[in-house]
Amino acid sequence: MTATLPIPALVEQFKHGLEAPICLTWEWTYACNLACTHCLSSSGRRDPDELSTEEIKTVIDELERMQVFYVNVGGGEPTVRPDFWELLDYAVAHHVGIKFSTNGVKITPQRAKQLASTDYVDVQISLDGATREVNDAVRGPGSYDLATRALANLAEAGMKDFKISVVMTRHNIGQLDEFKRIADGFGAQLRITRLRPSGRGADVWDELHPTAAQQLELYDWLVANGDKILTGDSFFHLNALGSTSLPGLNLCGAGRVVCLIDPVGDVYACPFAIHDVFKAGNVRGRGFGAVWRDSELFADLRRPQTGGACTSCPAFDSCQGGCMAAKFFTGLPLDGPDPECVKGHGEQALSTRDGALPKPGGDHSRTGARKSVSLGLPSVRVPDRACDTSPLAGLG
Repeated sequence: MTATLPIPALVEQFKHGLEAPICLTWEWTYACNLACTHCLSSSGRRDPDELSTEEIKTVIDELERMQVFYVNVGGGEPTVRPDFWELLDYAVAHHVGIKFSTNGVKITPQRAKQLASTDYVDVQISLDGATREVNDAVRGPGSYDLATRALANLAEAGMKDFKISVVMTRHNIGQLDEFKRIADGFGAQLRITRLRPSGRGADVWDELHPTAAQQLELYDWLVANGDKILTGDSFFHLNALGSTSLPGLNLCGAGRVVCLIDPVGDVYACPFAIHDVFKAGNVRGRGFGAVWRDSELFADLRRPQTGGACTSCPAFDSCQGGCMAAKFFTGLPLDGPDPECVKGHGEQALSTRDGALPKPGGDHSRTGARKSVSLGLPSVRVPDRACDTSPLAGLG
């Protein structure tokens, strides 16, 4: 989309919502062959009530009518759906671009060639460490080799501008230059995102989120490299650190320009806020467009917002109070400071909070697989429940 207004004017317009989301995140399944410790959707087992092939196609038809340019497809691991490639082709044929995130499990040389020859498709390979030691501690043994094999297949197939997607933690902040070298070596683009205390990420946020010193290190690195790095507007809270603003909208777009559809069709204001408080409706019934247009939650988010205690801070215009989801799941008020506020207000607020923390939405983790997994093929057995069906079934 070509901007015809200055960025500040666009941001003011976006605050009141648009007729269709700029960025729609859509999880097609909770099934996953990994068990990443920071998974924001607590993926592992598929939900037996997930949207069918025809239901997903119906939503794609609606997105085409709404002129949604592209959607971010994730999960879980979306490629383990038996109909994934059929749905990908259907979206492309209906002028809905797909950017899908994958751990690489099904990016074979043949699939890589198919992707390289397909318009309106982009691929993000998840890698959370520039070394096996750092990556596999978070994503599971063998996951580094799985990802780099997929990257090599895409590069060999001649695909252009595919992405390496990294969630920043205190264990990989020091590897930023190495991540950039890996991306350059494969002819890929580096995309870094913020760790949120959502899903299983809530369990490990205290031990994994970057320290204050690392936040400054990240800001300085982005100032020096930001024109070459994608961030998905993850780090606008860092703008309070200096006079140089990071590229992006500097805006929490929840329910205004972004939202999430989960595998069973529930629509949430934000991909990182999977909780009933932020659920706007379901695509089954009246469809996605009706939820986007008529949801009371979205209407409330599109009204002028108060910055609460943060408005008295001279840095408020720079950081806009930070991330709604990060505040909510760490027990802070939505009109209060971000828990990672670079001025220290979040740390102070965390020290005075009381009461139980909100629990993220449903946990789809496989039993005993929250911390580490084996990437070997599963043993053959009859599942006790439909949602226990192996996500690797049919991998071959």
